[in-house]
Amino acid sequence: MNINLVFEFLKAFLGAFYDKGIGSIFWGFLHIFYNEGYSDAFKNYTEYFGAGEWAVAIIFIILIVAVIVAIIVLIILGIRKLVRLGKSKVLPQDLVEECANLKKQIIKMSAEKDRILSMRVSDIGKYTGEEGEEGGEESEEEKSPQGESRFYKLTEIDKIYENYVPPVYDDEITLPQLVDKFRNFACSRMKLFYQPRIIRLFIAGMSTSRLMILQGISGTGKTSLPHAMGIFLNNPATIASVQPSWRDRTELFGYFNEFTKRFNETEVLKKMYEATWNDQIYLTVLDEMNIARVEYYFAEMLSILEMPSRDEWIVDLVPSGWANDPKHIERGRFRLPQNMWFIGTANNDDSTFAISDKVYDRAMPININSKGIAFEAPWEDNLFISYKHLEAEFKKSQELYKVSQENLDKINQLDDYVIEHFRLAFGNRIVKQLKEFVPSYVGCGGTELDGLDYVLCNKIFRKFESLNLSYIRDEIDGLVLYLSELFGEENMQESKEYINRLKKLF
Repeated sequence: MNINLVFEFLKAFLGAFYDKGIGSIFWGFLHIFYNEGYSDAFKNYTEYFGAGEWAVAIIFIILIVAVIVAIIVLIILGIRKLVRLGKSKVLPQDLVEECANLKKQIIKMSAEKDRILSMRVSDIGKYTGEEGEEGGEESEEEKSPQGESRFYKLTEIDKIYENYVPPVYDDEITLPQLVDKFRNFACSRMKLFYQPRIIRLFIAGMSTSRLMILQGISGTGKTSLPHAMGIFLNNPATIASVQPSWRDRTELFGYFNEFTKRFNETEVLKKMYEATWNDQIYLTVLDEMNIARVEYYFAEMLSILEMPSRDEWIVDLVPSGWANDPKHIERGRFRLPQNMWFIGTANNDDSTFAISDKVYDRAMPININSKGIAFEAPWEDNLFISYKHLEAEFKKSQELYKVSQENLDKINQLDDYVIEHFRLAFGNRIVKQLKEFVPSYVGCGGTELDGLDYVLCNKIFRKFESLNLSYIRDEIDGLVLYLSELFGEENMQESKEYINRLKKLF
């Protein structure tokens, strides 16, 4: 009897809960969508409707339908959200399993890394130790899979120069003759017109740095100048078009492909290697050099070419040497040629990067801002000139036309003035370049004061652009007066014009 009482009591309780609770809510909610009262209301009143009433009724029906649709959409969205919450719920055990899977993947990746490293170690050549002694018999891994050299282009150059006979060089030509002959050659043979001063600056710049920067407005012959010089010297210049994606040294030298076991050589590296076989003058043009950051892809070259001894001009191309590597690559190392100059062309616009002081300090900039004026010139033939003779002429000029002590003292006074008023210093590197450039410029037919003026304008006063000129503009007039006081009113015109032009910009 007690059990029946409990059963009856629960039946009454649950029935009331369903009838008056959940059941009422469910059937009441369903009654919203299906209700005979809607049709009864229309039957009772539509016979009295006019045009206005029908319009209101239709609008009312549309609103009712919109509310019903909105309720349905909310219900669906709520159900979907509950499902997502259920799926996204992560149990602690799931996290533990995920961590375990990640650890397994890390172990697999470490094993794969060790396997790759072991493969690279197996590729080490027969030269080992500091002295490069032979380490056992030659193994198959020391050669490419086909038995060919991994430096295909460079090995071909070895074959070409195996029986090389050097040309007869003109070892009697002087620097002034070189300026005149090249100017006439460019005019008569290539219809390119250059002022003698531009050619003097170009040749004197070669005595100062292995990197020169030809800058100025577009269409003034920046790329044509080294191109014409290469043809004049019977050794066409290599044109390397810099791309915005250049970021490291592989753009200049190339890289070793671990899969093919070959080194992908660039044309620049090929010309560098060819230059080690002869004494001709080689020019490599980095066209639009500042379309990428120069201090990224040329950083190693800047450091190497800065070395005081040319025996230190060494690049590590690959980690070790192979038995069939090219003749001038020893233990994977390549000595940069002494007879190659790099000439970068630069435009200053929105598509290019500013060249940093690090690059400018090590290079010799040459401004070409005007088109040449046409003139008549006699026919001039090409010449063979060795870099050794050219450097001998530079050295001779530096002995004959040393910068006078009087002007060196004035430079020191100017240095003190610039430090005091502008917080800039000349630096030992710039003074060294000045002592090399100015005598060579005089040897090419220029004057000492013009050479000094050019170096000061393009190596020192150029740095004023990085200063806040609004704070130092009052000092600029004093600097112009001080230049006139030191060197004369009629001298240092390029520097004075540049300084005054900076002042007008602010």
